[in-house]
Amino acid sequence: MVNASFTPEGNVLTYVMGETGEMEPVVYNPGDMAWIMVASALVMIMAPGVAMMYAGLLRRKNALSMLFLGLAVYSVVSVQWFFWGYSLAFSDTASNPFIGNLDRFGLMGVLDAPSVGSSKIPALLFCFYQGMFANLTPVIAVAGVAERARLLPVLVVSFIWATIVYCPVAHWTWSGSGWAYLHGDLDFAGGGPVHITSGTAALIWSLYLGRRRGYGTAKLAYRPHSVSHVILGTSLIWFGWFGFNGGSEAAMNLRSVQAGIVTNVAAAMGGLTWMTMDFFYTRKWSAVSLCSGIIAGLVGITPAAGFVGTPSSLAIGFVTAIVANFSTGIKVLLKIDDAVDGFALHGIGGFTGAILTGLFADTRVTGFDGYSSGGGWINHNYEQLGWQLASAVSTMAWTAVVTYIILFVVDHIPGLKLRCSEEGEILGIDEDQCGEMGYDYVSIRRELDEEHGDLGNMSRSVSHTPSNEKTGHHLPASAGSDMTGSLAREGAVAPAPSP
Repeated sequence: MVNASFTPEGNVLTYVMGETGEMEPVVYNPGDMAWIMVASALVMIMAPGVAMMYAGLLRRKNALSMLFLGLAVYSVVSVQWFFWGYSLAFSDTASNPFIGNLDRFGLMGVLDAPSVGSSKIPALLFCFYQGMFANLTPVIAVAGVAERARLLPVLVVSFIWATIVYCPVAHWTWSGSGWAYLHGDLDFAGGGPVHITSGTAALIWSLYLGRRRGYGTAKLAYRPHSVSHVILGTSLIWFGWFGFNGGSEAAMNLRSVQAGIVTNVAAAMGGLTWMTMDFFYTRKWSAVSLCSGIIAGLVGITPAAGFVGTPSSLAIGFVTAIVANFSTGIKVLLKIDDAVDGFALHGIGGFTGAILTGLFADTRVTGFDGYSSGGGWINHNYEQLGWQLASAVSTMAWTAVVTYIILFVVDHIPGLKLRCSEEGEILGIDEDQCGEMGYDYVSIRRELDEEHGDLGNMSRSVSHTPSNEKTGHHLPASAGSDMTGSLAREGAVAPAPSP
């Protein structure tokens, strides 16, 4: 039973069972609690923002299904988090350095006691806030299923993935008994648990599902169907990221404000850097390039947000954007169909941010709230970089291996085949899986006719050969293009998306 009241100063007063077996008073600042509630809502809005950005980068016949997955995956993992996700990640009785236990199954006992993550807020509020991170991460990972996966298996995989990929990584990174936490790994807001895991999972999804129908034929140029969606989605993501990073302090104080400032600066620097790099090759100021760079900057600053000063955030946004931009060429070289560049932006971006945190972490910033840290290279703590690298490599390796195993097992369960039929790819995932369209029938029909010739009455025959007549200028540096970033050279032949 919760017995809460207010102190004369307006703070929340409650009593919890102490180590001696007696009830002890605990005081929470209502301003801190209010900020974390707001920050939780800000993180939530990132999920539809990610889905909107992804949808804009795809063809219109597949846009609705991506928007659907944004909310559906979020909902599935919300249920997982209630049952055992929170307990596996943050149980306060866990002693395992790898994963938590089930003592808090169904949020049992998660009430007004100080949270395992911060004594500044109650466990119930910490659970709510961290649940938004868990919900968002698999949404980012669905980048790898674009335009070729069945929806039900994606939801099943997301539930399992959150349990045996996200929860262990969150535990060893943030829980007091986690091995990375105990060795001093610095990850303020989820560069490893959120971005390295989701980006790596997107890559494994892409590899396992294989290339889309027609990929690499160099017959059709890829264009995002709605750059407006990309800009709107990016705006929601940027807006939500202030809660993502600023809320990770679990209080409203100077360090939380600093996290917000460096988040904004890194995002802006990343966007300008990526956009300028691509301008040198295309002589165009691409909106998609700007958005890609903004995301790269946000990802790079995530692990560092509560540890670095503002000048360092400029460097982090700049370097992460350059590395992620060039990393988009990995899929071209290896012929991997990562349709929206989830691995380059989140996997490589998160990895880069983790390393840069080891370089730029500053004891002056961590001391804003009394937190004790040895800082990074700029404080002559050279060992920190090694732990940052160890944690990032471990996270990427664990995610890659376990994600592949999950996909293999689910794919061999009757009724849960991951990839849709060739017929479904031609018609589009929207009609094949949702039975609905994101746009009017005429515009979808026009797209199908342009790509496949006259399909008559939307025939479901798969005997049509893609029309080789449609060509166009490829948009370089698009997070959803098949040849992006600095590898997009004038005269280069772009691999085609599936017709």
